[in-house]
This record gives sequence, C-alpha cells and structure tokens, in this order.
Amino acid sequence: MSTLANQLVRAEKEEIARAIKTLLGRPLVSQHDDPAAFDLIRKRRQPLTQWFDYFCGWRLVVEPRQGYARLVKVRSEASATRPARRRRTTRAPFDRRRYTLLCLCAAELLTSPVTTIGMLAQRVVQAAAVEAEVPAFDPVRAEERAAFVDAVKLLEHYGAVSAMDGTTDSYLADEDAKVLYRVDTTRVIRLLAAPVPPSRAADVTALTAEARYGGDEPTETQRNLWARHSIIRRLLDEPVVYRDELTPAQSAYAASLTGRQIIRRAAEEAGFVLEERAEGFLLVDPDATATDAKFPDDGSHAKVAALLLLDLLVSAGPVTAARLDAEAAGLLRRFPQWARAYQSDGGGPRLAEDALDILTLFGLARRSGDRVAALPAAARYRVDRGTDLVED
Repeated sequence: MSTLANQLVRAEKEEIARAIKTLLGRPLVSQHDDPAAFDLIRKRRQPLTQWFDYFCGWRLVVEPRQGYARLVKVRSEASATRPARRRRTTRAPFDRRRYTLLCLCAAELLTSPVTTIGMLAQRVVQAAAVEAEVPAFDPVRAEERAAFVDAVKLLEHYGAVSAMDGTTDSYLADEDAKVLYRVDTTRVIRLLAAPVPPSRAADVTALTAEARYGGDEPTETQRNLWARHSIIRRLLDEPVVYRDELTPAQSAYAASLTGRQIIRRAAEEAGFVLEERAEGFLLVDPDATATDAKFPDDGSHAKVAALLLLDLLVSAGPVTAARLDAEAAGLLRRFPQWARAYQSDGGGPRLAEDALDILTLFGLARRSGDRVAALPAAARYRVDRGTDLVED
C-alpha cells in the first residue's frame, strides 16, 4: 500500500474515532449548533452506524435534510446518574413534576408545526386533566410556570422547538407572555430513546426491553450478543466498570478470548485507551471529547472537596460518614471565604454529601451503611507526599 493510501486510511480512522466520541458526548448533534461535527458524522455515517450497532446495539439516525444526527442510546440497566437538568442558572436536576410536564409538552407539540407558549400551556392543562394519575397543571401558580418553562427550555436546547418571537423566560413572570414557536415534530419524535413505544409498554421496565436478546429464553447467540452490548455500553457510559458489578454471563464473556479481543477492538477504533486491571476496566479518552463530566475539576466546590476527601479515604481506609462530615466542616473553617454556599449551619454535611455523590458517580467510592470506602480506581488520585532523605 502506498504512503498516500496509508495516510488516507489513517485519516479515515481518526475521523471515525472523533465522530464516535462526539456522539457519545452529545447524542444529538445539530448542524445549526456544530456544523463541523455534523458534517463529519454525515460524511462517515455508514461506518459509524455499523460501529454503534455491532459494539453497542445502538441505532444512529442521521437526517441530512433536517440537519441533525441522533444516537439512540439505550441502557441495559436503569440508572439515575444522568438526569435531565434545568437550562436556567441553577442547572438543578429535573424532578418528577418537570419530567411529567416535559412528556406532556412533547406529546402536545406533535399536533402543530407552529404554536405559542399560551396555547401549549392550555393543551398541557387539558392533557393533564384527562389523565387520572397526572396532577393537574395550573399555570396561574408561579412554581408551576417555572417547571413548565424548564420543560420547554430543554426542548429548545434539543432543537425540538425554536422561539421565532419572544423568549421562553418571559413566561416566568407573566402568564400572558407572548412567545411564538416553530416546532420540529420529527425531532420531537427522535428524542425518545426507548425500544418499546410508551403506548405499547405495560410498565416503565417494559420500555427498555430489547427483543433482539431473546427475552426469558435466549439462545446462546443472543446471550453472547447481550453480553457484548451490555459490557461495552457500560464501558462507554460509566467512568469505571468493576468486575464485581458484572453478572456471571458478563464476567464470562469479558474473560473469554473473543470477548477481550472485541472489547480491545472497540476501544481502539473509538480512540480510547483501555486500562484493564484485576478489579475491572476503564476507558480513557485522551481528548476528553466523549465525557459529559470531568474529575478532577475545579468547576465546582463539591468537586474540589471530593478530591480532598478522596485523599482521606485512600490513606485512612473506610471511614464513617460522620468523619467525612467533620472533614468537610474543617475545610469550611480553614477557608472561610471559599464555598460560600456551604458557609452556613449544616454546610459541612451538605458539602460532604455532595462530594460523596460525585465520588460515587465516578466510581471512586462506595457507601455501605454508615461507612464509606474508596474503590480501586481511587488509587489513580493518591497523593504522593514523597520521602525526606537525611544523610548521615
């Protein structure tokens, strides 16, 4: 093969890897928001579609005319670690009420390509009224309008609706605010990543049932397919995967020659560095493109506290939750101008709780009862204090 041909093959592999990581970090890529990323995905759509289907069992939808690409990610196990977040300043996670309004808004937006915020609110009022288990929606109440605005702004973020006149935030202060929207009904439909349509699902668990794995009586081929997809999904979605968290079928697949080869191939083709240890697996993204959250990161006080408390967990072994609360309170006393949101009564326990949530999310610590222990991956952040050498 000529040098030019080698360069072309290498360039293609690098583009595919970059596109894979872009979609993992942002499962919905819009031409309007990131034309370069969308053009790359459109250009390499065939190998990308094949990669996600073979290694993950995920479907990639690329719509050149509508100008977006959607990676339909399905988790093998339910998880609450990545909630929808409010697009306003707080970035707080969605609560049950906001998820309910999000679903109602999405359903009502399918009826018309153009609407106003007042018309949409009234449709949601009517839809909630006919559903016995859905609380009534009252746009007169400020807290209800705030939840409604959070739902609409998330749909705006995904490009499902676009404000042509007015701003969604104006509805917070005025129930009669005038906002005109254009609705992308196709994109509204694409937002749902469920193998089973909600209208056909008997319960929430049935939404994620995937027929390709054979249900209660799978064949050997279907069991292997499930093991491959479920392991690689977890590797791509989670910071670290521990062997003791795998099912017997997953453990057997990961230990097999074929399984190890496929996992390594998936990591290589996506541009990750695979770290395999006795305790588990870790995919490292050198470019930090595929991740939606970083650690260490000084972007929040809780993450800074998490790193400091992690040093205690690694050096002192399992400690009580009360010990972490006391350590966090000590940090606040030592640095009275730092983390002002926690500089109040009960600030120490709140800071410790938020820091522990971060450590748990990143697979660095685990709480069991009243005790908290560092997990093997935490050794990556061990502080090397050095050794003083004294000459005679």
